[in-house]
Amino acid sequence: MTKHLEASFTLDRWEGDPDPGVEGGPDAGHVLLAKTYTGPDLVGSATGHALTTRGERGASYVAQERIVGTLDGRTGSFVLEHGASMGEGFPTSMHAAVVHGSGTGELTGLAGTGLVEHGVLILDYEL
Repeated sequence: MTKHLEASFTLDRWEGDPDPGVEGGPDAGHVLLAKTYTGPDLVGSATGHALTTRGERGASYVAQERIVGTLDGRTGSFVLEHGASMGEGFPTSMHAAVVHGSGTGELTGLAGTGLVEHGVLILDYEL
């Protein structure tokens, strides 16, 4: 049975190593991140990495984070991969997915897709 999750999070760490772009091109960087998830269905913490690109007319990121905590009353961890891309004159594209086979403990077998918005993880998942 598919369940729906909307979990709030706070971004506790966003430390980047900027990689200046080539002349005329966008800047890129690598980021270490940490989050705290709160909500009735997901309580836990996450650490991860993101790659970012930012230019005058657009920006994009891809990230992976390991979430450790309790989902729907079950304890364990899983890896979430997510990203977004936006640009002048183009619609914003966002995606998120549980990395297949990454669930541990009582979250073994977790699968799901959704998106990460500002401060909220939205996920349709199955356990």
